[in-house]
Amino acid sequence: GEIKDLQEAAKWFRLAANQGDADAQVWLGAAYAGGRGVPQDFKEAISWYRLAGEQAHIDAQHRLGLMYGQGQGVDQNHPEAIKWYSLAAKQGHSDAQFKLGVMYDEGQGVTQDHQEASKWYHLAAKQGYMSAQFRLGVMYDQGENLIQNHQKAIKYYRLAAAQGHVNAQASLGIMYGQGQGIAKDDIRAHMWLDLAASRGNGLAEQGRNLLAKKMSPSQITKAQKMAKDCEKNNYQDC
Repeated sequence: GEIKDLQEAAKWFRLAANQGDADAQVWLGAAYAGGRGVPQDFKEAISWYRLAGEQAHIDAQHRLGLMYGQGQGVDQNHPEAIKWYSLAAKQGHSDAQFKLGVMYDEGQGVTQDHQEASKWYHLAAKQGYMSAQFRLGVMYDQGENLIQNHQKAIKYYRLAAAQGHVNAQASLGIMYGQGQGIAKDDIRAHMWLDLAASRGNGLAEQGRNLLAKKMSPSQITKAQKMAKDCEKNNYQDC
């Protein structure tokens, strides 16, 4: 069965891992973290990840960052998480770049540094990481640690919204409704707010209902059709 196959696989990966194969070390680390083919043991997972991480294995470095950041199988240690995230982030790991940005933003395990946070958010966003795109949208929208720039806020909200980020869709609706960084457009505002509301965003629902009071029935019908088409197209070219 599957368990026997995993136990057999673990045996072979252990041989390769003991000979210094970084991929095998990561496989074994993940097996211990998930209790697959071996008994679950986070300390053992960390020791295999560390061996691979010291060989510059990007996934191992990222996983060590996660485990130290979350205190999984080890005491939570933000400076250690920063160390491993930094190594993976410099190799281009988008989740590590985003997590590093958050830690600089919040001053976790490092002196708070919003410029450094913004640098890592930009790198992750460039790779299409939607949470980083949304975070940059908020920073430019509110002038939060970046010079306020509504056009740039729209750009990043739109990128995240096109990937289905609900809060980005709601934010885009608000920007269209207020004419911030873009020409005011109640129909498009209603469309984005409707999309976010249909996926459980309560603030978007309130905003859409308020906006609808100022719109004609034909405008609302048009906005609803646009929302359906947008959803059908997976939020592309909306």
